[in-house]
Amino acid sequence: MDLLEIERGLWEAGYGNIAGCDEVGRGCLFGSVLAAAVILPHNLRIEGVNDSKLLSPKKREYFYEIIKEKAIAIGVGTIPASIIDQINIKNAVKLAMKKALTTMKDPDGNLIVPDYILVDAETVDIQIPQRAIIKGDSTAQSIAAASIVAKVIRDRMCLKWAEEYPLYGLEQHKGYGTKQHVEALLTHGPSDLHRMTFLKKII
Repeated sequence: MDLLEIERGLWEAGYGNIAGCDEVGRGCLFGSVLAAAVILPHNLRIEGVNDSKLLSPKKREYFYEIIKEKAIAIGVGTIPASIIDQINIKNAVKLAMKKALTTMKDPDGNLIVPDYILVDAETVDIQIPQRAIIKGDSTAQSIAAASIVAKVIRDRMCLKWAEEYPLYGLEQHKGYGTKQHVEALLTHGPSDLHRMTFLKKII
């Protein structure tokens, strides 16, 4: 599959900066949901870039550094567990995506506004032309790049959280509802960074 096919069509239609946007942590029991947005240069093909879930942690780190070096602009948005509990996860994901897309900066720190947005399976409340693409992270390179950036940054956050909340094994499951995580919750109870609305069937 040509992961630049969608972007190429948009470039030919006259759109300049095309941002791919994706999120990570939607299904986690612990911590923030995080979205990233990435604009890559026209016709830059990064061989091997794909949905972050299909890449090993080592590969994700490798591609993250390349994306960071090559990107025209990157934006990141996070929504904490307390807000997720208030507005629900779907709205939190959309808000994280909007934050990522409205805070995109180039390497010099200048704010960059995309001309068109490709979003993985969501619609964002923003006045910029956009397209929601099912399985976009394995269909469009810009979304795949955003998924890698989001995953690497959130995984690094999880390693820091693991030091602050050592009872839950966050360095291993990254906040998802594994057997180990559920057993830790039943033994120790939830922390202040757990999503309480996600724990109703567990606790």
